[in-house]
Amino acid sequence: MFTGIITGVGRIAALHDLGSSLSHGKRLTLEVPAGYLDDVGLGDSIAINGACMTVTSFDLAAQQFTIDISAESLDKTSGLDKLSKVNLEKALRAHDRLGGHIVSGHVDGIGHVTHFAQVGESWELRIQAPVSMGKYLAYKGSITVNGVSLTVNNVADSSAGCEFSINLIPHTVDNTALGTLQKGSAVNLEIDLIARYVERMLNNDASANSAASAFSAHAPS
Repeated sequence: MFTGIITGVGRIAALHDLGSSLSHGKRLTLEVPAGYLDDVGLGDSIAINGACMTVTSFDLAAQQFTIDISAESLDKTSGLDKLSKVNLEKALRAHDRLGGHIVSGHVDGIGHVTHFAQVGESWELRIQAPVSMGKYLAYKGSITVNGVSLTVNNVADSSAGCEFSINLIPHTVDNTALGTLQKGSAVNLEIDLIARYVERMLNNDASANSAASAFSAHAPS
């Protein structure tokens, strides 16, 4: 479990195939800031661009750790198959402050940047999300973009998908890898956990009402 508050910016320094077929995943070696691994152990969870991964080895002297990522995870995420900067967050501890929102580290879909430009001292970031994710996005609601907890400022639905905008303050741009985004960049998106359960409950209520109506219509009078 995570909060969407980035604790470090790392870099994918090397990728190694775990097999020769498309069904095989990759082993990633990540470089991290000095001291980042001091409280990390084997098997710990670290979110990489919003995707929860397991530490399989680490080298304190080189400030590096490795993860194994499956072909399925590579197919459902973006930015974990190339040498690039990535956002890092260690798993939430029970006594930590919940500075962002509840994040599971499970990517729900891939969005694409449609606009990224400075407005005053801040930056406006617009992202086109898949149509299926539109119902989970709401004005002033929460969304996780490449592992960063952000607030939705505007939502516009269309047949092509759902475009939403967010405001990035200078601190966020300077202390995450979001500053490297540009128009067309693919990003990992995770919807708010609460929105996920609300949608499920509403669907169940609708199904129950439909079933009750059907029963009433066919019940003997």
